Amino acid sequence: MSTLYSFRRCPYAMRARMALRYAGVAVDIVEVSLKAKPPEMLALSSKGTVPVLSVDGQVIEESLDIMRWALAQNDPQDWLLKDDPQRQLRIAELIAENDQSFKIHLNRYKYAERYPEQPMETYRAEGSQFLHKLDQLLERRDYLLAQHPSLADVALMPFIRQFAHVDRDWFAQTPYRHLQAWLQRFLESDLFTSIMKK
Repeated sequence: MSTLYSFRRCPYAMRARMALRYAGVAVDIVEVSLKAKPPEMLALSSKGTVPVLSVDGQVIEESLDIMRWALAQNDPQDWLLKDDPQRQLRIAELIAENDQSFKIHLNRYKYAERYPEQPMETYRAEGSQFLHKLDQLLERRDYLLAQHPSLADVALMPFIRQFAHVDRDWFAQTPYRHLQAWLQRFLESDLFTSIMKK
């Protein structure tokens, strides 16, 4: 049996859990308290952050690597867009932008009191540039790069959810109608609701 060390509200862990669930990989999920990390997890991974997947003696420590490993087992809806190298590049670019720059704006917006150099609205405006870009991609279809979810959609969704939930009233009145609908579809999906059950 594979074991996933996870924390329900961590966006990195969410995306790993969604990919494992979608691929139908059976995993034993250990919910981790970030204040009291289990010694068996720390023995596997000294970085001490979730998610961590232990499978057949292999330890996978990065959420994106866990997602890719799961999709290598089974990818029934073609999240990897395997016959489209151009869009595979777009997947990689969107995830890199999310993980490297948008995540910084998200953290500063969500925890603005820790970053008093700028008002919260400045951090929100910086993050909103990425929301605007995604909204434009969604003008033509229901998902970012195809007519069905891809790795990009699922890898980004937990972070967009977190940004939207800092101030739900603000997000609801933004002009990002396509992005709002995309997020709502995910929040109501069986895939997302199943991984968020206690």
